Amino acid sequence: MKLTADVVVIGAGVIGTSITLELSRLGMSCLCLDRNSQPGHGSTAGSCAIIRMHYSTYDGTALAWEGYHYWSNWANYLEIPENETSAKFLQVGCLVMKTHANGFLNSHMSNSTAMGCPFEEWSDEKIMERLPIYDLSSYAPARLMDDPNFGISNGEKLTGGVYWPNSGYVTDPALAAQNLASAASTRGARFRMRATVDKILTDNQRVSGVRLTDGTEVHAPIVINVAGPASSNINKMAGVTDDMLISTRALKQEVAHVASPEGFNFETRGLIVSDSDTAVYCRPEMGNHILIGSEDPACDTHQWIDDDVSYNREFTDQWTTQVTRFAQRVPDLGIPQSASGVVELYDASTDWIPIYDKSSLPGFYMACGTSGNQFKNAPVVGKIMAELVQYCENGNDHDTQPLQFRLAHIQQNINVGFYSRKRPVNKESSFSVLG
Repeated sequence: MKLTADVVVIGAGVIGTSITLELSRLGMSCLCLDRNSQPGHGSTAGSCAIIRMHYSTYDGTALAWEGYHYWSNWANYLEIPENETSAKFLQVGCLVMKTHANGFLNSHMSNSTAMGCPFEEWSDEKIMERLPIYDLSSYAPARLMDDPNFGISNGEKLTGGVYWPNSGYVTDPALAAQNLASAASTRGARFRMRATVDKILTDNQRVSGVRLTDGTEVHAPIVINVAGPASSNINKMAGVTDDMLISTRALKQEVAHVASPEGFNFETRGLIVSDSDTAVYCRPEMGNHILIGSEDPACDTHQWIDDDVSYNREFTDQWTTQVTRFAQRVPDLGIPQSASGVVELYDASTDWIPIYDKSSLPGFYMACGTSGNQFKNAPVVGKIMAELVQYCENGNDHDTQPLQFRLAHIQQNINVGFYSRKRPVNKESSFSVLG
């Protein structure tokens, strides 16, 4: 069987569906492929779906602050019917603890100030007023549980935090991707699920489409790799890795769900908290639970995965470690005997900043290394990639004259070359899920 399209998008996660929507809005014939049974059922479904604005880099802050404006007006952005169930964004705010590790948030506050993104500095007293279940003793640096000093305070106290009131989370990340897919479908986009790419087709040194494992060929002059944890394998198929200074790999992550301490309803009274002192973050979770994720401290071993299909989906000691680290901050937290939560893969780049770029193969584009901290940016990334495709296909050399993209809501320009595959490793990055 042979199919044709103007563009093939590999990956129907939240970013792949966003790119498909924006290209469809430009009048291009799009076919989005995914090996899962529904849009959003890959790594997107395992996302913590946190919408936050604090980043250590200016470009990261700008993109996230722009992205917020889409999530806070989701139905209007999608232009979906009123009767269609849409993903919900709960704006609960995000508190980030000031620590040595994050430079006491000086760069984060400077970036937010520069673009008019609201924030508040909170004292220890203000934090305890909002989160009376907390103990603000310092435990840094983060340690493994077999360290004799694990759980022992270093004798210092935290020195307040910074609160971004516009932050929040999306309650159903998979539904968000399905909303995007539905909006794209109304503009003519096609989706083919349970479709696995096994070859990138080329003709005259240009991409010409893809072949699927069932033998189907899809002929298209443009292919965009948004395959999440499979993105590095797709790039290898395309033969585009030789000039890439930034690479991506699949990384196993475990997120815990635990019950809120007795007497405090974290689902209704809690907020997102990023705490590099204990190296965990948390947010409210349905059922009066707390979602707990790791901020990837240096002492933890990263679980890099070569086979992004057949990997161990069981919880490990990492789950217990991050829950116990959180219990240092919340002494009354009950640690359950059985683990619950999510085991999923991130598509992480060398410096945890994504690649939004063309490649050395004309017509082949990449939106890779996005997992862990780019869910929030999906709507604006869709627009960036659509404009990048137009820019390059019109004969512009993005490598030497990078696309300058206008962030319409916050009236800022960003240099898309910041996300180049050829960039040097960004030393301002946190080199973690924090981006």
